[in-house]
Amino acid sequence: MRAVRLWGRRDLRVADEDLPRPAAGEELVRVTAVGICGSDIHWFEEGGIGGTTVSRPLVPGHEFAGETADGRRVAADPAIACGQCESCGRGHPNLCERVRFAGHDVDGALREWMPWPRQNLHALPESLSAADGAMLEPLGVALHACRLARIAPGDCVGVFGCGPIGWLTIQVAGLLGASTVIATELPTRPFRLAAGAAKGATMVPADGREALEIARLTGGRGLDVAIEMAGDNLAVDAAVEAVRPGARIVLAGIPTGERTSVSASGARRKGLTLAWARRMKDTYQEAIDLVACGLVDVRSGVTETFALGQAAAAFDAAVLREHMKVMIAPAAD
Repeated sequence: MRAVRLWGRRDLRVADEDLPRPAAGEELVRVTAVGICGSDIHWFEEGGIGGTTVSRPLVPGHEFAGETADGRRVAADPAIACGQCESCGRGHPNLCERVRFAGHDVDGALREWMPWPRQNLHALPESLSAADGAMLEPLGVALHACRLARIAPGDCVGVFGCGPIGWLTIQVAGLLGASTVIATELPTRPFRLAAGAAKGATMVPADGREALEIARLTGGRGLDVAIEMAGDNLAVDAAVEAVRPGARIVLAGIPTGERTSVSASGARRKGLTLAWARRMKDTYQEAIDLVACGLVDVRSGVTETFALGQAAAAFDAAVLREHMKVMIAPAAD
């Protein structure tokens, strides 16, 4: 089979490898779709993420779907929780202390075949394409962030950053009863501004004046809830400035550096509650149901598709962030 490995910063190589052998409890999956996530871009551009660096040639990719060796279509949860640590015992597998994550701790999905635990594979309805299945993981992240935000019917919700997960968060916030969703994105990314508006959000360019514009749009009251998806301190500052006193802010974006700064005086004066979101939490079946019922659109978010042999070009396209989701189809080769 062919596989893509990241050897270092911006060093992706496609090579032939032996077909892997599944261990006990695993299935051999023919990979049919892999989404490039913002965290994958950190690995590609920086050679690591969150203090972890490439220590061996690593197969990237954690948003994926495929077919088992006996022909069943599946989407895959990329996080293999241990099920035994305190976090798992408390019902927080997304915080597992010994988690093995595809494309991070273990080889990911940018290869033609991969073994994966049977318990992490979820059957895809016939109405969902392979690319739809790969989009379930980012949808799960959006669902988890919205749960942490505790969105209540009638809330005015802000989404700071309208990449793929922010775009999905706009949709989930509406399903949870938000009366208004206001979202921000850089003015240099008009496609994302248009995509958010198409899902009902009032879009505001992130030009340094977005908090003032949100104040105007809310009659000076501010947002009830803010979900930061940009991974940028300027977006965090704008969220703190744009919410009302007593509001809740969820930080879900992955910053480039090791630190995220918060305007302490503004957050303290407003008595804000800040929560950090870590990946997703038991959301796969809910995500499948929402897409299958037509309540959440994932398909129109896939705007570029490449073959496995074009992985370097796919990552170059994703780095530009001019589109929504860039997908790679290994089986298409």
